[in-house]
Formats: sequence, C-alpha cells, structure tokens
Amino acid sequence: MLRHVIAPSARYTKASHDVVRHQRLSSDAKILLLYVQGLPDDAAYKPLSELARRLGIKGRAYQKAKEQLVEHGYVHEWRSQGEGGRWLTEQLVANNPLKSEQARHLRGTPPPSRPPSTHFPAVGEPAPRTAGGYEPVEDHSDKTTPHPPPEAKPTPDPNPAPPPEPTPEPTPDPNPAPPPAPTPEPTPDPNPAPPPAPTPAGLSAPTSAGLSTPTPEPTPPPPPSTANSAQLARAERVLLSLRHSRRELHLGLREARALAVEAVKWLERGLSESDLRHALLAERPDNGVRSAVGFLRYRLIQKLPEPAIQPQPQPRERPPLPELIECTGPGDPHVFRPMYGETECPRCRYAATPEPEHITWRERVARIHGTPTPLPAGK
Repeated sequence: MLRHVIAPSARYTKASHDVVRHQRLSSDAKILLLYVQGLPDDAAYKPLSELARRLGIKGRAYQKAKEQLVEHGYVHEWRSQGEGGRWLTEQLVANNPLKSEQARHLRGTPPPSRPPSTHFPAVGEPAPRTAGGYEPVEDHSDKTTPHPPPEAKPTPDPNPAPPPEPTPEPTPDPNPAPPPAPTPEPTPDPNPAPPPAPTPAGLSAPTSAGLSTPTPEPTPPPPPSTANSAQLARAERVLLSLRHSRRELHLGLREARALAVEAVKWLERGLSESDLRHALLAERPDNGVRSAVGFLRYRLIQKLPEPAIQPQPQPRERPPLPELIECTGPGDPHVFRPMYGETECPRCRYAATPEPEHITWRERVARIHGTPTPLPAGK
C-alpha cells in the first residue's frame, strides 16, 4: 500500500489514536466525536443531536452512535427540572473516556464525600489518586514537633516591699438603734368584689371608658364558585386528552391541574373545548417536544386570543305619541289618538262598516265565476 500524507498547517483537529483505532466505536461515533472536538467555543452550546444532524447522522444511526459514546465514557448527560416544570439537559463530550465521578468534577459538582484517609505515604511514595485528580496528603516526614522553651525562674527582688499593716477591728456602738417595727398583715375585705365575667369571643376586655368595639374575626376565603370549578374541570379534561393525539404531550394529573388555570382563560373568552384542543395540537415543532409542561404553558400564554368585544346596546328612541284629536263620527263628541292619520275613532269606524253577508261557499264560488248557484245535493 502506498501512502501520501501531508500534515496540514491550518484548520485541523488533533485526534487521539485511542479514538481513531477504537474497535467498539462505529464510524458515525468517531466522526461525531472528532467533529465536536474541533468546534470553536461559540458553537459548543448547541445540543449533540443538532450537531449530528449537520453531519447527516439522524434517527437510529444517531441513537446508536450516542449509546456507544455514553457506554465508553466519551459522553455524559445530566437531566434536571427547573422552575416552571421545564426539563434541562446538560451534555459533556470529552476526547478521552471519563468516569462518572470525573465528569461530575469537571461539570462543577463536588464528588461524594469520602472518609478521611489515615494512611500517610512514606518519603518518595506518590500520593493516592482519586477519580477527580490527586488527593492532597500532608507529608509529616519532614515536620518536627516544636518544643516549648524552658520556663525562666523568677529573680528575687533586692528591695522587697514592707508587709501591709493589719486593719483594726470596728468598735461596737454603745447605743444601738432599735429594730424596725413589724409590718401588720392586711385585713381581708368582708365583701370581696365578684370576679370579672369571661370575655366572649370576638369582644375585647372592658375598659374604664366602657366596652370597646367588637374585634372582627378573620373571614375565611370564599370557596371557588361552581362555574369556576366546572370550567377548571373542562380545561383539565382537555389537557389530559392530548395524550391520545400525541404521546409526547402526556401529562400527569398534577401537571394538568396546574395548567388548567391558564386554559380556563381560553374557555372564559368564548372558545369551545374543540378550539382549545386544536390550538394546542396545531403547528407541531420540527425538533419535537422535550417538555410537555413547558410547551403547553408557552402556547397557552402566548397564543391566548383577545377577548371578544361585545357591542354596546344602543338606547332605542321611542317615537313621540300623536296628539289627541276630536272624532268626526256620529254620537257624542269625544277625542282619540290617531295612528295613521284617520279622523274617526276605531269604534265609529266599526259601527259604520256594514255587516258581511252570510253566504255559503257554493254561492261565493258562483259569484266569482259568474255561474248560476248550484243546488245542494238531495234537492
């Protein structure tokens, strides 16, 4: 085999032979690891799946390459749930295999505590090595215990001070003062005052000015109204039903109850349960849903429709009533209020109208068609 190799002078990545010649890593895993190793610092914040997608490694091929890197210690992941229920994933990619303790140490999490070691290495013996590095061990071979200096003996004073003179004892007084007279005990009152009555709940104790105003008791918070509870139950039922359309939107009971507070606002603005479900399932993201709680909370808040503006009812103006006029019909003079410009009241008009002629339907048909009146049957 002939080989022609020119070492690049720029735009290259140093790769370890342990990675290139690794027998248990596939080509996708090696290429992904070398690609991440050569990225600049400003592109290291992107997830590993997005970087693999740039190389054309997708789906099952990416999952298999990632499993191999995780199994051999080249990739480490930590998942945590932050405020608001959103899940975060931190990834660590190394060009040499690391154990879990070493990865946690590089991430910034202190390794689990270990009992202090009682073994001291001898002179020239290396310190014991831990997963995160070398454990500092104090070397007591070159240290000596300092001895306290000898105490100096006190030197006698050549001019000692004279001893103090003794204090004379006090002389007793020939005319002592008489002892104080004993205090007489108080005489009990034959008519004691009755004890104060117990103060009822909600009232303060009586004062010299009279009874004080009653102390208001704390009012318990009002229970949720039936309408509000019904709306919360409807919103919670819609959120729990999303799992049947998309498995990635599976919610627990507590998560659905927490999100129902935001979903109720949609129902209060006139939207139906079908409209709410359609708004939460529409426009599926390209990268999928990592956190169902965070995704649904974002949509419920950001896509909340504006409240419908109800038209204000305009006051209807009643037309003015026509003035009273005198009826021109027969009889005693009287007035009425015309509606369409008539001059006679309804009673006079009804009296002047001739009574209709009572004819049979055969005679009416004969008059219309101009034919003689047919005789009834049997005559």
